[in-house]
Amino acid sequence: MLPRVLLLSVFALTCAHGEDAVRPLIEHVQTHRDGRAAWSIDFAALGENRADLPIGVFDSGIGGLTVMEAILKLDAFGNDTLRPGADGRADFAGERFIYFGDQANMPYGNYPAKGRENFLRELIMKDAVFLLGTRWRPAPAVAPRFDKPPVKAIVIACNTATAYGLEDIRGALREWKLEVPVIGVVEAGARAVAASLPDDGKPHGVAVLATVGTCATGAYPKAIGRATGMAGKSAPVVVQQGSVELAGAIERGQLQAVIDYARSDVTTLAGTHRRAGGPPIDTVVLGCTHFPLAKAELAEAFRLAHGVDATAVAENVSFIDPADSTARELFRELARARLRRKSDTAAPRAQFFLSVPNPASPEAKLAADGSLDADYKASREVGRFEVEDTVAIPLTAETLPASSAKLVQSLTAVWQQVQAVRPQP
Repeated sequence: MLPRVLLLSVFALTCAHGEDAVRPLIEHVQTHRDGRAAWSIDFAALGENRADLPIGVFDSGIGGLTVMEAILKLDAFGNDTLRPGADGRADFAGERFIYFGDQANMPYGNYPAKGRENFLRELIMKDAVFLLGTRWRPAPAVAPRFDKPPVKAIVIACNTATAYGLEDIRGALREWKLEVPVIGVVEAGARAVAASLPDDGKPHGVAVLATVGTCATGAYPKAIGRATGMAGKSAPVVVQQGSVELAGAIERGQLQAVIDYARSDVTTLAGTHRRAGGPPIDTVVLGCTHFPLAKAELAEAFRLAHGVDATAVAENVSFIDPADSTARELFRELARARLRRKSDTAAPRAQFFLSVPNPASPEAKLAADGSLDADYKASREVGRFEVEDTVAIPLTAETLPASSAKLVQSLTAVWQQVQAVRPQP
């Protein structure tokens, strides 16, 4: 009988590389190595000396900018010694970044709910291909350009994308023989949970607040179980709550709606945990990139829940923001791979891109507001690379969607970078 670790590896490889959603895209990239076609990579641009290349970060929309904020502000290591401990300098000083938000195809959580997991996996792989490639457009109706630098590392800032696409991307990189580190927020968050739990032999309750799509995968409970086991600690009891409306209310800046949805979600979660009879919840994972922006409202909701039933929710609840642990893992991975950029530049620099509907696509069906029609989104098939129904264009302070402006402006480090970007000629 094969060892369990080998069996798991074979299973993961089969999921990532079997005759499934991502196989056509993997082969499409292999046969278009000059990067000129849509969703392809210019392998020649990924030279041997990759340290000077930017770091790529992607999400299904602009929510992943909260992870970018954590990366830009991180000061947890010595820049010269690489050892833990702040040195008064941002850990990613001098680095360059490229952020991509697949705004045209969001929300990613809707695809699994409609039985379209395979198409979602292709979308996630396309996000990684865009970051690794050189192809982009200055505007939707403008011809493609091929001068975007490829990236040296990829951060999956979306919890749903990490749950559905992390192993696909890592497997594809192995096939393409590209040594590009990939860091996902779910794994980083799980390791942060394991590190935070006391090694006291007592049972602990961990709550995961995430989107419905992320919860449906079971990615966090599995990752937390693995992480605590590797840390030599007892696995906690994990309870999940999939939120339908909270992220949207946060992005729209609707404070009262945020309060209402936070209390409703936490009340439901506490009730579920009470009926299951586990130990009181004392640790909460903010498993959606938007949720750290509502930490105060969520903390108040848990305080109220404790007042109703102390057997379900502990008096003191600690919050885990996977963004911070993701930033730390990115630093350690770049240091390990010797990919940190040597630069005297004091501040990092970033470029931002969003996907938008392609006005030249004969197949793209649009809603009244100009976005892709919801039914059309859910009806698309994998492997149709001749249908370029969305294109990646720059995000600047001038082109920032009005619905997202308040959220982005609240991220001070990110907003400073966005304001510094000038429209391309």
